[in-house]
Amino acid sequence: MIKMLPKKACIPYDVTIFQTPKYREQKGYKQVYRTTISASSRQQCLQETFSRFNVTDRIPANYKGRFMSTGDIILIDEGRSGSYYYQLKSGGWVPVNRINIR
Repeated sequence: MIKMLPKKACIPYDVTIFQTPKYREQKGYKQVYRTTISASSRQQCLQETFSRFNVTDRIPANYKGRFMSTGDIILIDEGRSGSYYYQLKSGGWVPVNRINIR
């Protein structure tokens, strides 16, 4: 008999999206949206956030930003566990220092 693998519990992550006013700018990041995303890990949270804000039918009605693209930054706040910033690069999500948001 095959043992069933336990499914990792989904955790609600507090996600904030930062974008520049124009595509490909290096400075001037502003908070455009904040939401909660349920995922089993930070990596899954990043993937879910990207897919939610790049598919027209999945974008929330009150979202005022543009589609997620290279250079956009996501803040994942885990409360007491810390805050983690990730920037979308051409190879995927890369951890960054919060100093990059000015």
